[in-house]
Amino acid sequence: MEQMKRVCSRYISMILMLLPVSLLMVSCDDMEDKTPPVNTITEKTISKIFILSEGLFNMNNSTLALYDFKSQTMNPDFFLSENKRGLGDTANDMKLYGSKLYIVVNVSSQIEVMDAATGKSLKQIPFFAENGTPRQPRYVAFADGNAYVCSFDGTLSRIDTTSLAVTGRITCGRNPDGICVANGKIYVSNSGGLDNPNYDNTVSVVDAHSFTETKKITVGINPSKIQADSEGDVYVVSRGNYGDIPYKFQKINSSTDELVKTFDDIPSLNFTINNDTAYIYNYDFSTNTCWIKVFDCRDDKMISDNFITDGTPLSTPYGIDVNPVNGDVYVTDAKTYVVWGDVLCFSRNGKLKFRLQEVGLNPNKVVFITL
Repeated sequence: MEQMKRVCSRYISMILMLLPVSLLMVSCDDMEDKTPPVNTITEKTISKIFILSEGLFNMNNSTLALYDFKSQTMNPDFFLSENKRGLGDTANDMKLYGSKLYIVVNVSSQIEVMDAATGKSLKQIPFFAENGTPRQPRYVAFADGNAYVCSFDGTLSRIDTTSLAVTGRITCGRNPDGICVANGKIYVSNSGGLDNPNYDNTVSVVDAHSFTETKKITVGINPSKIQADSEGDVYVVSRGNYGDIPYKFQKINSSTDELVKTFDDIPSLNFTINNDTAYIYNYDFSTNTCWIKVFDCRDDKMISDNFITDGTPLSTPYGIDVNPVNGDVYVTDAKTYVVWGDVLCFSRNGKLKFRLQEVGLNPNKVVFITL
């Protein structure tokens, strides 16, 4: 969920509504030549994908789409068709754990848990304080039968994935905006994004066993996306102040819980890691340009400054995920933010395999279901 440099962001969708007209007029017509008909798309390693679209802030129009590779069919509003109700307002995150799909719906302040096989809702878990104030959940991670959810109200919540009951809640830093698990610990990036220009600059370290915060690690200001590689190294994007302090890509050693490296030459907006390879993208709101780089987490070296090798253009990358079976890279394109976006699937060598058109408004996450 991306933000403009000169705007104090409450949510990315609010920012998108404030974007300059020049950005909203970006055209995607030059992508059409590489778009195959939907009925030619096949995939042998997975059976279907879920695509989450956050919609627009305060518009209550988040959607969950389903593409079935076997039947080669798309249902752009799968959740609605299966549950006879909408998903809610500003769906931030979605992850699969076991047989259940967890969707974090930020403005509605709910965690939607559904059966991944049927699409039926199993439970809505409300995220409100005792006085009724929304906690505003943002992202979810999993470990040892528990789901951990960071929320903008400064809390980290623990949910038992069997009973779907909230079993604990602790305080972290200001406005947590990212979470991952590594080395028996939960790492929560505290953005302070609601206090612009007084951003937070810490990552909370929480012992998973005792569910207590053991340390705060100082990083760049406004930390957000955070993810670990197979060796337990934790990478975090710090988004600066959208002005004279640029985005940063940084590395934390989870054995010592120290910040060990800052990659000043990689001004990252978002990334994902698969098999110790990070796919990192940036979007420059002043020039309306973007790039995707490939980074080796084992050697901390750039593999490629330009992941896309066939010239396929992107308008506005909004999310990035990797098929865990075959390594295909899926990039969601929000286009102008006010029209339905696409999902582009690239091979590991950066060539476009197919594109799913108009999957939802501001698509931000893809989850893969294996055969």
